[in-house]
Amino acid sequence: MYNYLDNVNSPKDIKNMNTKELDLLAKDIRKFLVRSVSNTGGHLASNLGVVELTLALHKVFDSPKDKFIWDVGHQAYVHKILTGRKDQFNTLRQFNGLSGFPKESESEHDTFDTGHSSTSISVGTGIACARDIKGEDFSVVSIIGDGSITGGMALEALNHLGYINTNMIVILNDNEMSIDENVGGMSKHLSSIIKNSTVNKIKDEVEKILNVAPGGNIISKTASKVKDSIKGKFSLQECALFDSLGVNYLGPIDGHNIDEIIKALEKAKMQDGPILLHVITKKGKGYKFAEEKPHKYHGVSKFDIKTGLKPSSTKSISAVVGDKLVDLATKDDKVVAITAAMPSGTGLNKFSEVYPNRYYDVGIAEQHAVTFSCGLAKAGMKPYFAVYSSFLQRAYDQIIHDMAITKKDVKLLIDRAGLVGNDGETHHGIFDLSYLNSIPNMVVMAPKDTKELELMMDLSLDIKGPMAIRYPRGNSYFVDRGSYKPIKLGEYEILNQGKDVLILAIGNMVKQAIDAIDILNEKNINPTLVNARFLKPIDENLISELLKNHKYVVTVEDNVITGGFGSRINKFLIDNKFDNNIVNMGIDDEFIHHGDVNTLYKQCKISSECIAEKVESLLR
Repeated sequence: MYNYLDNVNSPKDIKNMNTKELDLLAKDIRKFLVRSVSNTGGHLASNLGVVELTLALHKVFDSPKDKFIWDVGHQAYVHKILTGRKDQFNTLRQFNGLSGFPKESESEHDTFDTGHSSTSISVGTGIACARDIKGEDFSVVSIIGDGSITGGMALEALNHLGYINTNMIVILNDNEMSIDENVGGMSKHLSSIIKNSTVNKIKDEVEKILNVAPGGNIISKTASKVKDSIKGKFSLQECALFDSLGVNYLGPIDGHNIDEIIKALEKAKMQDGPILLHVITKKGKGYKFAEEKPHKYHGVSKFDIKTGLKPSSTKSISAVVGDKLVDLATKDDKVVAITAAMPSGTGLNKFSEVYPNRYYDVGIAEQHAVTFSCGLAKAGMKPYFAVYSSFLQRAYDQIIHDMAITKKDVKLLIDRAGLVGNDGETHHGIFDLSYLNSIPNMVVMAPKDTKELELMMDLSLDIKGPMAIRYPRGNSYFVDRGSYKPIKLGEYEILNQGKDVLILAIGNMVKQAIDAIDILNEKNINPTLVNARFLKPIDENLISELLKNHKYVVTVEDNVITGGFGSRINKFLIDNKFDNNIVNMGIDDEFIHHGDVNTLYKQCKISSECIAEKVESLLR
């Protein structure tokens, strides 16, 4: 099917290919990527953009002896294809199949597990230092995107790398995109470098001319002075940042010119000290729809190759949040929206258009986002920070130190909470109930469905102090049980009045519990079901009343059991000397791999069937 790709099963197979053959192989790989991802879903645009760069890396270096560390890792599909895994791509991101990110357990060519941004330079620096201590000889290459390098951790690592001056290469893959368009000072700085790229070409030409002329060392010194003069006159500002950190800047390089990339990598490989190689790529290259709308093809579900992605007929939960936040901002001119480089992912696009003067994209900087929100709150605004659950983990200290201790009026809108599916361990939001549960002064709620989510956002305007609403990934949905009247702080609702067994379900697990009740009713078992929509505060009066008439209590959450919702209910029973038998259902002490959400519910034993089985076993 593929003239060149069919003959490539390991990096060794491309070592003897010439530039023309590699270009043809790149075309094969793009066709393969589009066909494969259209069937499985996955990260498409980012991988289409790094085809030539990845080929050049494996041409110049020798993996796994030389170490490649992919930042985030969603752009490592080409690397996986070249390292013997192309025949497994039909299992990509499927249960028990290939991971969508690098995994040490999957291949010796995957140096380090990744999934979150801005980590690769830190990892690479650590590996390089260990190499130096042990007296080993291999290259270390960290590949980081232009969006990820804005993260504070990446800048901290660059600062350290330049100071210790060890041999290491950082490849900056610059496509002017993370998921959405990049923002901030670093983005502007990189753009200015690209605009002044002719300066670098002049420098290279001057070096070539002077170094081939007769004169030996005198000419070499002259070449260096002339180059420095050009740098000082034309691009001092552009190079100053990386030079001041002690990292030698090379570039920018055309990321789709294999010959140019290979030469640049060979040059970087021969130089001593840390090198930053600036490579310009086009996100989505080679597939028309992805080139035109790269943000739409960052992470995709299955699609038709000829027609591209079809617009969803159902509104996403994130979009509902974005629309509701616009509504709140219309009612209250103090409402401000904040995102950390995820306006489309968190549904804030519309807000940015309607209220641009009250909207802030801070880049990949969750720690800054929380403390920035605290500053806004201190000055009398009502900031709403919309963020993925797994990314909010990065700002744990800021939530405690800047938000909770002084009771700042900041609202956290926690998207992708619970099991998110195909992205796996690094993206599941299964720790937020536990770490928020442990922080004093927090109000934490989780809705049973999208309508209740909107009611909680209405309530949030009246809550003073730190507050969080966590909700799952996916399309808008309604369970059609219970009432939809305005919610009172800490108030639970009974969705089914039964006997013997009391089920307390929170957030997305309410739907699973409702389905479990339907299964049990067919067996003449009728438990009481409560929508426990608040982690903090809990509805002590209602729980106390129900515990009098129910011998067994089952708590259900899509969060780790340790420290989560069930733990809070356990403490309440102990503190008030209730002797009911209680069982906590949630995620055990383990990391959950990738796969379809419903499959993962069954694996974690929190599906409707598993809840029903647990209730049956208690009654036996």
